[in-house]
Amino acid sequence: MRSLLNRWATRVRAAWLRRSGIELSPPLYILHGTSIRLVRSRSAAGRVAIGPRAMISPGVVIESWGGDVVLGTNVFLGPYAVIYGHGGVTVGDNCLIAMHAVIVSSNHALPPLDRPIQFEPDELRPTRIGRDVWIGAHATILGGVTVGDGCVVGAGAVVSRDLPPGAIAVGVPARVVGTRPPAGAKPTP
Repeated sequence: MRSLLNRWATRVRAAWLRRSGIELSPPLYILHGTSIRLVRSRSAAGRVAIGPRAMISPGVVIESWGGDVVLGTNVFLGPYAVIYGHGGVTVGDNCLIAMHAVIVSSNHALPPLDRPIQFEPDELRPTRIGRDVWIGAHATILGGVTVGDGCVVGAGAVVSRDLPPGAIAVGVPARVVGTRPPAGAKPTP
């Protein structure tokens, strides 16, 4: 019975999101308490597109802020993950983004001290997450960064520079500490 109610609730949420302009590709699973919306900025609403078999957990926030947020096929967003699309965010297929992770695609300009930072225009910085990427809990991906296919970003890391494919990165700022084994290699214990 609970499964039936969850499927019905997902359909209702999906219908409401489609009416508000969000692009959804079924099948997908959107749990309660999410905030997925187009937010106008620079006179544009931007776009949010969610691929098939996505799982969006409770508390997730996805906002366009005039840019595009595009999630590929089979993307998992853990509870309270946040994605802001000011400059554009692309997340590849089969990504696992853990709870409280943050992905941004802009930054504030730094004006002289006589002008408030708050009123400076955003610097748009497209952010790209490759395919088969695992972003750990509380990690932050800053604007303008490309995280290569197959990367692992450790919990709490702050990624401020591009990561090459297969990199394992940890720390603040994130630094590469290893790489994933090549295809066909036996896993290490």
